[in-house]
Amino acid sequence: MKILLATYWLIPHVGGVWKYMLQIQQRLEAMGHQVDLLGNSPDYSKFHIVNRGQELSKTVLRPLISAKLAADHAPELHQDPLIYSYEEDRYFMELSAAYFGLGGYDVIHTQDIFAARAMERVKPAHVPLVAQVHGSVSLELHNHFRQNPQLGIQEHSPAWKYFKSIEYHGASSGQLTITSTQWQKNTLVHGFGISEHRIEVFPYGLESELFWQNAQKGTDVQKPPGKKVIIVPARLASVKGIDVLISALGMLKYMRDDWVCWIVGEGEKREELQQQTAGLSLQNDVVFMGERHDVPALLMQSDIFVHSCIQDNQPFSVMEAQIAGLPACVSNAGGLPEMVEHGVTGLVSPVRDPLTLARHLHLLLENDQFRLMLGRNAANFAREHWSMDQMIEKLMNAYAKVGARI
Repeated sequence: MKILLATYWLIPHVGGVWKYMLQIQQRLEAMGHQVDLLGNSPDYSKFHIVNRGQELSKTVLRPLISAKLAADHAPELHQDPLIYSYEEDRYFMELSAAYFGLGGYDVIHTQDIFAARAMERVKPAHVPLVAQVHGSVSLELHNHFRQNPQLGIQEHSPAWKYFKSIEYHGASSGQLTITSTQWQKNTLVHGFGISEHRIEVFPYGLESELFWQNAQKGTDVQKPPGKKVIIVPARLASVKGIDVLISALGMLKYMRDDWVCWIVGEGEKREELQQQTAGLSLQNDVVFMGERHDVPALLMQSDIFVHSCIQDNQPFSVMEAQIAGLPACVSNAGGLPEMVEHGVTGLVSPVRDPLTLARHLHLLLENDQFRLMLGRNAANFAREHWSMDQMIEKLMNAYAKVGARI
């Protein structure tokens, strides 16, 4: 088969979508299939098929798009610059994909609602489309709008309505919609009106052998003597809820000081989070490590994993922590309760509840036997549930199913 994995997001990238695409590409190519990877370039200057060296600059396309989307032709797109920005880039993707040519693929597998909408509009009728939804763009942005009222985007605003609309159209673009959690399916069905009969749910897999190979490479970071390590591999963005964790750590400091927290990642909230850390006098307790490529080795030096996010679906960071045998302290956002069973493989707290999170961290630091038991259970859970073989088998069945429908 010749398969196109397409995303509106940046590739290459450090995020979960890119990791997912790479895992699929490597597995399917080992099986003899050809897999191409289409997406935005890291500098947003072009769309490209990164493994083929094919690209098309947005500078070349902009005059054509600007004329087509002029205010007198498409006045609704000019109600908000945010709407125009997303729509302009989606049109860039459509024209780029059409230029690269889609007729030779046996299946197109998109990784987000924007790519699904774009590919559905330009693909030949004989090429089936699988639309995978890794999370809810509109819910994430709606939360962002609520937290930042200065943006002036409210429920009646055009931008608010636009993202809900594009989520519906994107998630219903293909012959089949895939997601990895029941939470995401329920969100699509009850929040956006997608027919439940078109949605299949199966979890991501993870290449555990590759994880262990990377873990064995080691790291130059040394665990502080006499301290337990709380690790947080996450993008420094509002949706990840790292501010909630820092608030919890401020409370934890009054309970005990036998810990250090490693925050591994970069993002637009770094300066703000560092200021919060300083305001709570945690400079010696919280280490901002930036983006690193030795996370598996860092996990092996850690004692507790935390993911205090505001919204998430099935994050790879939780899967890796469980493979490493760490107990997870997570929020009850999105699909996380499907990954972590409270009191069995970790501890689950309500979203934006730093007090409960602090108590959970204190409990795990206080009770070594309980902490280690949760970690063993998490490792057993990971072996049973995060099988790459099972995921690839289900994905190939999905490809066959949509191919039979064309």
